[in-house]
Amino acid sequence: MAPMKYHIWTSGCQMNVADSRRVASALEKLGYQTTDNAENADVVVLNTCVVRQSAENSALGRIGSLKNLKERRPEVVINVMGCLVGVNGSRELEEHFPHVDVFSPPSDPGPLLAFLTQEESKAWEQETTSRRFAFMDGELSLPEEDRDQLVSAFVPVVLGCSHACTYCIIPYRRGVERSRPVEDVVNEVRSLVSQGVKEVTLLGQIVDRYGLDLPQPSSLAELLRLIHEVDGLERIRFLTSHPNWFSTELMDTVASLPKLMPHIEVPHQAGHDRVLEAMKREYTIDQYRQLVGQIRERIPGVSIATDVIVGFPGETGDYFQSSYDVLEELRLDVVHLARYSVRPGTVAARKMADDVTEDEKWRRFRLIEDLQEGIAAEINRNYLNTPVKVLFEGQHKGRWRGRTPTNKLVFVESGENLLGKVLPVNITWAGPWSMQGRLLRTEGNPS
Repeated sequence: MAPMKYHIWTSGCQMNVADSRRVASALEKLGYQTTDNAENADVVVLNTCVVRQSAENSALGRIGSLKNLKERRPEVVINVMGCLVGVNGSRELEEHFPHVDVFSPPSDPGPLLAFLTQEESKAWEQETTSRRFAFMDGELSLPEEDRDQLVSAFVPVVLGCSHACTYCIIPYRRGVERSRPVEDVVNEVRSLVSQGVKEVTLLGQIVDRYGLDLPQPSSLAELLRLIHEVDGLERIRFLTSHPNWFSTELMDTVASLPKLMPHIEVPHQAGHDRVLEAMKREYTIDQYRQLVGQIRERIPGVSIATDVIVGFPGETGDYFQSSYDVLEELRLDVVHLARYSVRPGTVAARKMADDVTEDEKWRRFRLIEDLQEGIAAEINRNYLNTPVKVLFEGQHKGRWRGRTPTNKLVFVESGENLLGKVLPVNITWAGPWSMQGRLLRTEGNPS
C-alpha cells in the first residue's frame, strides 16, 4: 500500500512557518509523507494569514480553488488553519466553504489530528489553553525533509497578543498573550539542535514581554541566557520587539552573550506622534529616537530593522513627511513597508475613516522604498573588503546562501558542502538587499 501524503500551503509570518512545521511533524508521526503537489495529497493543510487584505484574499482564493479537488476526490481531507480561522473559529467560513473538513485555530494541530484519528471533534473545540500547549511541550521531531537540512528554525515563545494596536488583527485572531513555559522552550531548542539546527529565532508578537504572565514570572533576557547554554547551538535571534518593552537589560544581554546576534527588529510604524497616538503605540517618536541611540550605544555593530505603515487613517501629507524624515535621519538597516488596509474588527476599522487613497498610499510606499534602497546600499558598502562570519543555510541558483551576524544576506560560490557551517567570508560586492563574497583561507578551510 502506498503511503498517505500531505501537502501544506503556508502564508504570512514566521509564526505560521513554525506552526506548519509542527503540523508536518505531527502528520509524519501518523505515517504521512510530504508532497509538493496538492493534487497528489491525502491531506491538504492551508495555514492562513489575514494581517493584510491581500493575504486574506489569497487565502480565500486558495480555499475556493480546492473545491474542484474535493469534488474529484471526496476522500481528500482539507484543513484550514491559522488567523483566518482565529482562536474562536468561524461559522461563516464553515457555511461558505462546506468542502473544508476541519478548521483549526492558529498554532493548534489538534482538530486535524482528532479528525484523522477519528476522535470526538467536540473534545477539541473545548480545549483549554494549557492543553493546547501539549503540542508545544518541547519535543519537536522535524519533518523528514528538514532533518539535517534545516539550519535556522523559528521557535514560538509568546502566543497571541494583548496590546491591541488599533490597526492590528492579531489579538482578535491569535488570542491573548500567553508565554510558553521556560522548560518547554529550552527543551525544544535542544531537540532542534540534536536534529542539525544551528540557529534559532525566538518569536512573539511582542517577544520582549516573554514570561510576564507565567506562574513564576521570567523574562526574555533570562530565557536567552538559558538557551545560550545549549551545546551545539551557534546563533540566537529574537523578534519582534516593542519600543516600550525593549529594556537596557535586554540590550546588555545581547551585547554580552556571543551566541546572541547583534540584529534587532523593533518597529515604530509611523514617524509622527499624532499617528502613533491614533495607532495606540504608546510612545513618541522622540522616545523611539532615544531607543535607537541606546541600542547602538550598548550593542556594538548592531543592525536595526523597523516596520512602517503608510496611509494610516488621518496621515496627512505633513505627517507622512515626518515618517520619511525620521527614516532619513535614523538610517536603519531594514524597513519592512506596508500600505494600510482595513482589518474588520479592529478599532481603526470601527472608528476611523480610511481616508488616504490607494494611489497616495502607493506613492508614499515608493518614496520610502526608494529612500531605504539608498540607505541600505550605503550601509552595506561598509562591508566591502571586510571579513564577516557567515552561517550558510542552503543553496540558491547554484550559489551558497548565508547570513552575517547582522542578518545581511550573503552569496558565495563554492564546490564544497557549506551547509550549517559558520565560515569567514570576504565581501567583494554589496547591494542594498544582498552581498557577495569569497571564502577566506583559514586552518581547516583551504578555500
